[in-house]
Amino acid sequence: MRTVRESVLDVLRARGITTVFGNPGSTELPMLKRFPDDFRYVLGLQEAVVVGMADGFALASGTTALVNLHTGPGTGNAMGAVLNARANRTPMVVTAGQQVRAMLTMEALLSNPQATLLPQPAVKWAYEPPRPADVAPALARAVQLAETPPHGPVFLSLPMDDFDAELSEAEDRAALTAAARRISHAAAPAPAAVDALADRIARARSAVLVVGDDVDAAGAWDDTLALAERTALPVWAAPVSARVSFPRSHPQFRGELTPALGPLARELAGHDLVVVIGAAVFRYYPYIPGPVLPEGAELVLLTRDAEEAARAPVGDAVVADLALAVRALADRLPAAPAAPHARVRRPEAGDGVLTPLAALHAVAQGAPDDTLWVNESPSNVPQFHEATRISRPRSYLFSAGGGLGFGAAAAVGAQLGAPDRPVVCVIGDGSIHYAVQALWTAAAHRVPVTFVVLSNARYAILQWFARLEHAQGAPGLDIPGLDVTAVATGYGVRAHRAHSAGELTKLVRESAAQQDGPVLIDVPVTTELPSL
Repeated sequence: MRTVRESVLDVLRARGITTVFGNPGSTELPMLKRFPDDFRYVLGLQEAVVVGMADGFALASGTTALVNLHTGPGTGNAMGAVLNARANRTPMVVTAGQQVRAMLTMEALLSNPQATLLPQPAVKWAYEPPRPADVAPALARAVQLAETPPHGPVFLSLPMDDFDAELSEAEDRAALTAAARRISHAAAPAPAAVDALADRIARARSAVLVVGDDVDAAGAWDDTLALAERTALPVWAAPVSARVSFPRSHPQFRGELTPALGPLARELAGHDLVVVIGAAVFRYYPYIPGPVLPEGAELVLLTRDAEEAARAPVGDAVVADLALAVRALADRLPAAPAAPHARVRRPEAGDGVLTPLAALHAVAQGAPDDTLWVNESPSNVPQFHEATRISRPRSYLFSAGGGLGFGAAAAVGAQLGAPDRPVVCVIGDGSIHYAVQALWTAAAHRVPVTFVVLSNARYAILQWFARLEHAQGAPGLDIPGLDVTAVATGYGVRAHRAHSAGELTKLVRESAAQQDGPVLIDVPVTTELPSL
């Protein structure tokens, strides 16, 4: 007879999930013993880093990631990263060990007495199988739920003594049958809804498109680009974009909307119809009072997330597969004259202590065209996009959750998930220390990520918020004395400090061209606070 462990491994194989991101504890060892040769275990030194690496892996590879954590303490350590994964809509199965069933009632050491409550509401589903025979079928169900739009993390608590339990042939067969199921989620929009929206666009005096993260995530990039070019409508990126979903160098692109009520409405002034594709309506922070839309404007949302449609404060919505919906809409609209091409200004970067924009131009000049960018320098997002002008799909990752700790870990996972692409992680000197242990994993697995650390010895984004919220004098916003090159060297990562734009470009170019492990480049920069 076969064991639960053998059945679980076959369920994972059937779903193509053979990479495990984990930090093992005693309650996980029964699951991991006799670890098979066709699986890969990626060790992280802290649980939030483990989840962050899995997050980047799933987003870059387009597959579901598997995480293995240590019962309650490990799950607790990982919760910030799980919240980020939920906001990123990352398909992820998070497993955590549990004490043996015989000692759960007495709450022996390392018992998680309410295992399914701990990760909520950050996960789509949390479950502890009632019997050992239910472990493998529960895992199959968890994968299906993680991959159901909107994608997101799910959680399983797995008692450690379940894995050596024997299964009957019928129980084993049931698990494999469940794992073999394939569910299609490509729901076409109702033709009448598409016709109505096409008619509204045709009748509008000045329509505008707003594109969001799900355009890139759902594979609707090409269709959305075709719709924009067919209609010649201006295109904005939704506020706080975590993906790039429209070419930033395109002549119809107008920029990223401001994440605040009043300023965003002013940016859309003059438009009487706003068509939002694959984005929340809208993602705001900070609070600046004002209307959601300018006076006289209407809104229609295209989304594959029914909850996103329900919580939008204004407008109508069409819930359907994004690529199918956008393609159908373009087919019903006449072609408009092409928009004129705009010149892209690329100023030269100087030397000395670089401004963020000058540093980012230097980085962009050294990075290959097919770079997969990971960004966690929140005070420099506008400068990043001005310098990089990303214009191809699946090329940008940023945390949608608002919490730090995503960048360094996600970059390692992204390189493992897309090994044929160079990965460049632009990150602040404050941000990197939320997941600095990811450097060890990158070195241990010789993952060729290029980390570019923009160092200004402060939490610049918080200084901006302090000014905006009239909270000057708040403590803890300066972080002097950090030596990120020494930290990186201690983790086994080759580290440099760039003192000029030319040196920075050269270091990035050389790092992106090699496959012999990670490189960290520390770049002292001036501080430029954002503006609304």
